[in-house]
Amino acid sequence: MIQLSRWKIILVVASAIIGCLLAYPNLLSPAQREALPGWLPKNALNLGLDLQGGSYLLLEVDVPAMREKRVTNLIEDVRVTLNGEGIATNGLQREAGGVVVALADPAKQTAAFEALRRLAGAPGPSGQVERTASRVGSDRVRFAYTDAALAGMGSTAVDQSIEVVRRRIDSLGTREPSITRQGADRIVVQAPGESDPRKLEEVIGQTAQLTFQMVDTENSVTEAQAGRVPPDAELLTDEQGTPYLVKKRVLVSGENLTRASVDADQSGRPAIGFRFDGAGARRFGEATSANIGKPFAIILDGKVISAPRINSAITNGSGIIEGQFTIQEAATMVNLLNGGALPAPLNVEERRTVTAELGADAVAAGALSTAVGFVIIVVFMILAYGLLFGGVSVLGLILNGVLIVAAMSLTQATLTLPGIAGLILTFAVAVDANVLIYERMRDEARTGRSVIASMDAGFSKAWGTILDANVTTLVAAAIMFVFGAGPVRGFAWTLSIGVFTSVFSSVLVAQVLLAYWLKTAKPKKLPIAE
Repeated sequence: MIQLSRWKIILVVASAIIGCLLAYPNLLSPAQREALPGWLPKNALNLGLDLQGGSYLLLEVDVPAMREKRVTNLIEDVRVTLNGEGIATNGLQREAGGVVVALADPAKQTAAFEALRRLAGAPGPSGQVERTASRVGSDRVRFAYTDAALAGMGSTAVDQSIEVVRRRIDSLGTREPSITRQGADRIVVQAPGESDPRKLEEVIGQTAQLTFQMVDTENSVTEAQAGRVPPDAELLTDEQGTPYLVKKRVLVSGENLTRASVDADQSGRPAIGFRFDGAGARRFGEATSANIGKPFAIILDGKVISAPRINSAITNGSGIIEGQFTIQEAATMVNLLNGGALPAPLNVEERRTVTAELGADAVAAGALSTAVGFVIIVVFMILAYGLLFGGVSVLGLILNGVLIVAAMSLTQATLTLPGIAGLILTFAVAVDANVLIYERMRDEARTGRSVIASMDAGFSKAWGTILDANVTTLVAAAIMFVFGAGPVRGFAWTLSIGVFTSVFSSVLVAQVLLAYWLKTAKPKKLPIAE
């Protein structure tokens, strides 16, 4: 194993050159990095929230509110379906997961049951039905979500919310945000470099639920304001407080939206252009064809944006939303709509700001601790094994640090304060491999073996122990990365990179350097045999 192989020399030299090229941008200012030629790497280390400052938000997904909304939509589906079948009812009694319909004519129970069973549709993507219809007594029918569907809504809502939040933060240009799940219904958002958590809260906290609903022209708004709201309608207002009585049934929702853009109305004022997908365009075309001359409301997060009158059927699936928008408001709204609607409201449980000064202090403390740890290791290795063997370990240690910085710059992995702790631990692990090799050489030399035999045995017999130790470390890092969050994952990622670079630097680099020394110096005695 101590032979000076050409492929080992090429690998070590190439790794050192590539590592230096990838790590070099960290020594430059942002302006200097941008001025580099296009063929040179420009990525520097991506510092985490605790190192460069930023905003922290702990959000709770309001799953009960989402379930309530789903049940409300289900009730309206039932009402419209039974009315379409000509089945009269004596009332709809809402319950936790659905509704119980009291039929005016018990003889219609079978017809109502069959109509609702068709409404339930085929099984969902999971292979299970999400809604079921059942007979209750002789004159009622129950239509509700299954227990499995209700239980799955929470997990699905959190997963969807994470993706929506990620898209919205990306639209702000925030670099490498950390968005992770915490517990059953919470989301942790860390945005390095974003100094105002309330700005984040404003962008990601809106549900951006866009719906198109018909205005109820058959009932009086005044009576609705007095408390007499029809069961199939709801009372909403616009930004100026003007009341609107609108049908609860949603004609088309933002789920069918494929694109939103800043546009202009006929007067040149800012407006929001929109386009639906195929299903949305068809439903919108059918709704406008059947309601020509009637007003419909465009509603965003429970507020009426506008209520234009349908002058003709809109079958091309596109249009504009007019309102009293400024350019900035329209741009913000477009970002929200393109990012997708949150499936449930998000409640802010905690907000924190890490200032740039605190981040700079953390960087300085991390750099100091790394430097102190490095110096201690260098002094120990030189005192224990001399300038030659100790110096080889130090050179490997320096290359190890360069390769870690290069790998993290290339992958744009976020370096956090715990990540610096992982970096220091990596240095210790790397030196531990050299200690195992050198001690094995020393033992072999004391038995009277030659320099070449002692060095060869040191590398070959210590390799199994080095491999076992590093594999164990890698497994532990993988577990922390999979099950941890935030700083724990940063520590695990740095440690994982360090496992590979430390094995490379402490074994292969040491082999090449010591083999070169052995070939040129031709020593008669191992310097560390004493």
